Amino acid sequence: MRLDKFLADMGKGSRSQVKEAGKKGRIYVNGQVEKILKRKIDPNIDQVTLDGEPVQYRKWEYFLLNKPKGVVSATEDKRYKTVVDLLGKDGRRDLFPVGRLDLDTEGLLLLTNDGDMAHRLLSPKKHVDKTYYARVSGRLPKDAVQIMAQGMELEDKTRVMPGRLEIAAQGQEEAEIYLTIQEGKFHQVKRMFQVLGCRVEYLKRVSFGPLALEEDLLPGQYRRLTEGEIESLRENAP
Repeated sequence: MRLDKFLADMGKGSRSQVKEAGKKGRIYVNGQVEKILKRKIDPNIDQVTLDGEPVQYRKWEYFLLNKPKGVVSATEDKRYKTVVDLLGKDGRRDLFPVGRLDLDTEGLLLLTNDGDMAHRLLSPKKHVDKTYYARVSGRLPKDAVQIMAQGMELEDKTRVMPGRLEIAAQGQEEAEIYLTIQEGKFHQVKRMFQVLGCRVEYLKRVSFGPLALEEDLLPGQYRRLTEGEIESLRENAP
């Protein structure tokens, strides 16, 4: 792998920024200053440092992010901050979100550069559960649980797979619910409740497959997955 590509892929700046760092003698390979960034290295063997800090090579990365409102589930956007922007120094350029959450939706979002795993996790055929907490306005039908469990047709005639609805609290014109689905169609949760004559006022994803959002991981914060969690994801989408 080229040295400049390695540093850029590891989130150490753009190609031009890495090139400038090389010119200034800030990059070392195996203890020797290196200004020729086109040179090839073996990231598993060669020791690279930038400004005296070792640059560790990770082929695959997996992050669990608590996405806040107002941040877009994309790798780049001219109008809004992206979920990759929230990773700061860990935001290497080959990362992307697995699926998407709406701009005003909060909660668990997986970011990785493992395209094969992402594809399998998002496939409805793999039946990977995604659970959402929501506050909805309007009166839920008495048979709302059964309607969701049977699968339903959205207002634009789109068919969606069965969902598992749990009603945590219910008043005359509002309710708190948990909904588990295995798809991720555009605005799907909001559109499912529209069919029931309700409106989603607040939406947060609380789990994705074996991953659950911890209460102490605040909106905008993230962490790397553990090896055990990565293995559990593989088992959920073989």
